[in-house]
Amino acid sequence: MNQTAQSRHIHALLAEYSESHRNPTNELIHFVCVPLIVFSLLGILWSLHPVLALAAVGGAMWYYLQLSKPFAIGMLAMSLLMLAILAAMPPMTVLPLSIAVFVVSWIGQFIGHKIEGKKPSFLDDLRFLLIGPLFVLGFLYRRFHLAY
Repeated sequence: MNQTAQSRHIHALLAEYSESHRNPTNELIHFVCVPLIVFSLLGILWSLHPVLALAAVGGAMWYYLQLSKPFAIGMLAMSLLMLAILAAMPPMTVLPLSIAVFVVSWIGQFIGHKIEGKKPSFLDDLRFLLIGPLFVLGFLYRRFHLAY
């Protein structure tokens, strides 16, 4: 896919994702809960074996590179920061904390969608589980006038 087609594709995915994320409260919940879900999922994988977390990041980076190099760079930076935090945590705390954060964050997500009045995007298309973090990152990119 050439760069122009990539740009159209990522913009189309973000536009579709944003259709069910227009309520300011739901957006705020997503800006908090989506990164926490990513962190907790990496934590669960890390607690099983760090290579699993690294493999998950690698797979996600491959997908993100297909969509947008700037987004892939941002997600790599975010993922590496999360992995560094996990590596610094006492090993016995990673799994219980990750499970707790995962459950609470998903509850938050569903509360946000209840407020929004629309079902989560991933129920129609699982790709949106990987687009959610880009939705949050896109907000930061726009805030700092970075292209994606």
